[in-house]
Amino acid sequence: MEEKRGFFGRLVDGLAKTRSNIVSGIDNLFSGFSAIDEDFYEELEEILIMGDLGIRTTMSIMEELRVKVKEQHIKEPSECKQLLIDSIREQMDLGENAYEFENRTSVVLVIGVNGVGKTTSAGKLAGQLKDSGKKVILAAADTFRAAAIEQLTAWANRAGVEIIAQQEGSDPAAVIYDAVAAAKSRKADVLICDTAGRLHNKKNLMEELKKINRIIDREYPDAYRETLVVLDGTTGQNALSQARQFMEVADITGIILTKLDGTAKGGIAVAIQSELGIPVKYIGIGEQIDDLQKFNSEDFVNALFQTRETAG
Repeated sequence: MEEKRGFFGRLVDGLAKTRSNIVSGIDNLFSGFSAIDEDFYEELEEILIMGDLGIRTTMSIMEELRVKVKEQHIKEPSECKQLLIDSIREQMDLGENAYEFENRTSVVLVIGVNGVGKTTSAGKLAGQLKDSGKKVILAAADTFRAAAIEQLTAWANRAGVEIIAQQEGSDPAAVIYDAVAAAKSRKADVLICDTAGRLHNKKNLMEELKKINRIIDREYPDAYRETLVVLDGTTGQNALSQARQFMEVADITGIILTKLDGTAKGGIAVAIQSELGIPVKYIGIGEQIDDLQKFNSEDFVNALFQTRETAG
């Protein structure tokens, strides 16, 4: 439990800026209004949008809040706060967050634009799976970004897992082909592929991903497939539009949201789940290997509002 509480504590710290952005505004609002009227709702709406929950998510939360306030005949703004917290939590709950790939022979594609922490996330994930007793192979298929291969190799060494790589500039699909062959012959549990993410040239990216997927389908048809897109939490709404663009080129099964430490835009985690219907599966709050953790909406909302009823 120590590790769990440690991460929760770091998450609480990491969300401090978001908290002062959203929560202090909400607290002022609840103490500043004596009645729940249109002005109250409008101000609350503004605070949520400014906290990067996004317009659609905010509207959805507000709608639910109005209904509950009416149904429960709530008159005091202070009584509204728990309803709001519950509402935000519900927006994020997409049922059981599936980590099915951990229990099956699987191929995990990790995609995302440069600079979001994609290669680092692939390395951390490999390390964690290895620590839980899995045989993991990393594939360095981001062959166009200078230093991506060296960076992933350093993570592979740190995590103690094998890496399949070629020279910079080589064909990513060829790397995947080699990696699949290695995964099969060495009976790996999980093959994690760090793939390119050049969104400004979507057509090339789409072709590349198609080619990679074709190879995996043909050479490794029994493997369970997981495609995770890495987004930088500090970019707020920009991360949301990036996710939408990646959804056009790949079958995204989950999100890794990085750099939540020290951003005022942590509310984007709520918006992503609510608006895209894709679960945030991991969140990153630092550089260490254990600073990437499975996402828990309960913990996230508790850390955001610093309520102490955290599981663990």
